[in-house]
Amino acid sequence: MRIKSVQAWWVRVPIEVAKQHRSDFGQVTTFDAAILRIETDDGLVGWGEGKNAAGSAGSYGALVHMLNHEIAPQLIGRDPADIGIIWEMLYNGVRHETAAHAGHAMPQLARRGMSVAAISAVDIALWDILGKSLGQPVWRLLGGRKVERMQAYASGGWASPAAIGEQLQSYIAKGGFKALKMRVGAMDGAPHLSAARVRAARQAIGPEVDLMVDAHGTYTVAEAKRFIQLTADLDLAWFEEPVIADDKPGMAEVRASGSTPIATGESEATRYAFRDLAVLKSADIFQPDPAFCGGISEAMKIGTIASAFNLRLAPHLWAGAPCFFAGLHVCAASPASFIIEYSLGANPMIHDLVEETVEAKDGMIAIPEKPGLGFTIADRFLEAHAQRI
Repeated sequence: MRIKSVQAWWVRVPIEVAKQHRSDFGQVTTFDAAILRIETDDGLVGWGEGKNAAGSAGSYGALVHMLNHEIAPQLIGRDPADIGIIWEMLYNGVRHETAAHAGHAMPQLARRGMSVAAISAVDIALWDILGKSLGQPVWRLLGGRKVERMQAYASGGWASPAAIGEQLQSYIAKGGFKALKMRVGAMDGAPHLSAARVRAARQAIGPEVDLMVDAHGTYTVAEAKRFIQLTADLDLAWFEEPVIADDKPGMAEVRASGSTPIATGESEATRYAFRDLAVLKSADIFQPDPAFCGGISEAMKIGTIASAFNLRLAPHLWAGAPCFFAGLHVCAASPASFIIEYSLGANPMIHDLVEETVEAKDGMIAIPEKPGLGFTIADRFLEAHAQRI
């Protein structure tokens, strides 16, 4: 079995005005992603996804061009089952053979960011192909499935202090969620304004529902510490991305300032960044995004680091179907996982890009049973929204 063709598209799906929301990223008018299709010479097709922006906050032209014109030629003719070998080849670049013989990485200069986003898309698609070729779901190839269903949390929460309680209660009504996440930070302004929204949310949903908050890295260290003080009595399940991801020592300072667990990682790529988070004691919960961190292969390695440091894993899954399903398989197989992110914002890239129905029941998400990642691409929808680069 050999790779015959590789094709990526910038898929841009408009979101109707009534379903749009506004955060520190601005008004979310479209849902965008780089969607990758890899086909083998015996007709198997694997689907992947790469990300370099949130929602409609960025352009995917460069990433798709990289996949089609730089990555694709390196994959044609390769055995798609060589997932780890291909990962290291793409990461190390022209020195990949030297690195393989030496037994340590010798990566190219542009080894993170868009390069790893492209590797992520390839890796996810190759795992999809491997599972289909063996007639097995990916989680079985990763070591097995620890649960058939896993708890999910409803991810959203942009409403004003007066409306946030009603918004979060609507999430509970939709899917029976027992855990909810809301946004805070620069979208509000000063920490006391975010704290007021969180207090209103807690009063509305009561003490039995887990409540998480996400600042998208928009606070300073001082502001994040102040927010923790202001919300210390609200029993937050975690405080996500309190400060910019580049300030890992600052995040460690925030973590040490109170008892609220710190979650982070959606802006981090590769095991190396998460190793630093662990060593610096910057986080309690790792949140790698499979479409950005390095794919399924790297997400599993990151989960191993979490397990070794007695930390937990909750992947960032505000994404399209290939990334979301990849996250389900990682969560099923990783000993450090405990909860799944389920977007309650408008997300046609999950719900309309695939034929399957993706939903939460009683606050739980079922782990796919079908071979590969377990979804079927809706070809007409893809064709309607794909842009060739």
